[in-house]
Amino acid sequence: MRRGNGLSEPSSGLSDIREASGQPIVEAIDLVREYQMGQEKVRALDGLNLTLEARQFVSIVGPSGAGKSTLLHVLGALDVPDSGSIIVDGLDLAKLSEEQQSEFRRTRVGFIFQFFNLIPTMSAWENVALPRLLDGKSLRSAKSEAIALLDRVGLGDRSKHRPSELSGGQMQRVAIARSLIMSPRIVLADEPTGNLDSHTGESILELLTEVAHEGDGRLVVMVTHDNKAAAHADRTITVRDGKIQE
Repeated sequence: MRRGNGLSEPSSGLSDIREASGQPIVEAIDLVREYQMGQEKVRALDGLNLTLEARQFVSIVGPSGAGKSTLLHVLGALDVPDSGSIIVDGLDLAKLSEEQQSEFRRTRVGFIFQFFNLIPTMSAWENVALPRLLDGKSLRSAKSEAIALLDRVGLGDRSKHRPSELSGGQMQRVAIARSLIMSPRIVLADEPTGNLDSHTGESILELLTEVAHEGDGRLVVMVTHDNKAAAHADRTITVRDGKIQE
């Protein structure tokens, strides 16, 4: 069966998408993820449990190797847990096929990276519109939407500039606009201020807060090593040894 936004429901059957206010958008239950490192097996997630709701800006902090990035990757269907359940926007990600995981990432999740990941030969608006191209649309058909998003993040007058003509903060704003073009329910940000000066980082954090709270509400989850950046969030979650310690 096809849902309204085009994502197929797996044959095993999953719960309906939760739109009601106050319903959790993320439910992680007993998540375990292990990696083989040489002769040693490392447990990045160790029975982790977590519930997150929409209209929140959540920061995830913890020491290196604590499992922060692994958790972010599992939330975005970039990685699959070895056991446990991870239900995001009403879908049990562990039960999706590879094709369905790809569609989930494309249509329901926006990604923001520390080093922006912009295409250097494309203009700002083309970078923002790129997910529409991957969804089978033409860049031209998404131009007005992309420019509107650039205007939303304060870069309407930079739509034709290429990344090399933009500052670090401006490039991150382009990346934020790109993360929103598919109207995702979840935005995942991996160290979004890690490559910016403190003043520029503050403006990016303010923008992410607005993104989480606007409209019907979406969930923004940020991994950061910066406690000052984490303090901007509505909720801070500490991960240590693969477990949640709030």
